[in-house]
Amino acid sequence: MAEDWARPVVHWEIEAKDPALLRDFYGALFNWKIGDGPIMDIPAGIGGPEPGPAGHLRQGARSGVTLYIQVGDLRASIDKSVALGATLLLEPFDVPGGPTLAAISDPEGNPVMLVQQ
Repeated sequence: MAEDWARPVVHWEIEAKDPALLRDFYGALFNWKIGDGPIMDIPAGIGGPEPGPAGHLRQGARSGVTLYIQVGDLRASIDKSVALGATLLLEPFDVPGGPTLAAISDPEGNPVMLVQQ
């Protein structure tokens, strides 16, 4: 079996009440090598858009940050995230002319969009 690859992410910052919990969660779910210290660096993955990530702005019921993370297998990533303590918010859906997405929340309730590679 080939070595797993780190999932690319968009611009972001994760604030956590329990950084160790989320370090373990994201490290296990996305194969991230997360650094130590008060600012835990997470290096960029491979396969992301060039020359850099894009984003968007939209009206919503809350203010905050949402991560959009590319995955190789959407269903397997949903199942793994739930096993690691996430909650499935939206089953996979197709964006017209775009990718297939699914929404989860991490163990502290932060939203994450999983993007089918």
